[in-house]
Amino acid sequence: MPSKPSVKSICYQPIGVLRSPFREKFGIPRQPGLVPAVRATLALLPPFDRPEALEGLDGFSHVWLLFHFHATARQAWKPTVRPPRLGGNRRVGVFASRSMFRPNPLGLSVVELERIDREDGKPVLHLRGADLLDGTPVLDIKPYLPWVDAVPDARASYASERPGAALPVRFAPGAARQCAEIARHWSEFPRLLEQILALDPRPAYRSDAEAGRIHGLRLGDYDIHWQVQGGTIEVLDIVKAANT
Repeated sequence: MPSKPSVKSICYQPIGVLRSPFREKFGIPRQPGLVPAVRATLALLPPFDRPEALEGLDGFSHVWLLFHFHATARQAWKPTVRPPRLGGNRRVGVFASRSMFRPNPLGLSVVELERIDREDGKPVLHLRGADLLDGTPVLDIKPYLPWVDAVPDARASYASERPGAALPVRFAPGAARQCAEIARHWSEFPRLLEQILALDPRPAYRSDAEAGRIHGLRLGDYDIHWQVQGGTIEVLDIVKAANT
């Protein structure tokens, strides 16, 4: 009889750390590319920060990021999960989902590569459309190949289409003034905030009784308070976070 293959523990070393405006899990888009206004950077760590390791990558418009779910890695995994796309009330197998609560807390995202710069002589990747928490350890980068990575006729069960229509977003007068003030030094902020809120980041298992409830969201160094009324999201105020 063939011998039983041995299984050894595998330890991976992060190649870099991603920086994004998402300081907490709530509000992060549930898939990459849903919020094009998101800008993020990936700074490589030694000994992987050698410029020659990225030679030729700037010829690709998109890259795959393999990363570690560091904020939830200590939480136990379960064999079934409740995907938001199913309303949060139907379970599927963890391997039929993109849940972060996995046996091995690994994630995979495709993001747009804007450019590669150098800061203090080290390469930094500038990315768009990321759905990663600030400080996420990245384990690998791979170029996106449209001819093999995009499969137009693939089936996708309960997630075959993009999320539903975006909700309209309006700003209370005070919030509009605060937003305009922030835009003076962060020009993408108004568009970024509107794109995030339009996706309705509330939990999928919410009830209609929550209408009018005030929600909080952290974006960069700012706390945003908002509510949903009559199918419209209203931004109530934007304040500098206390611990920044």
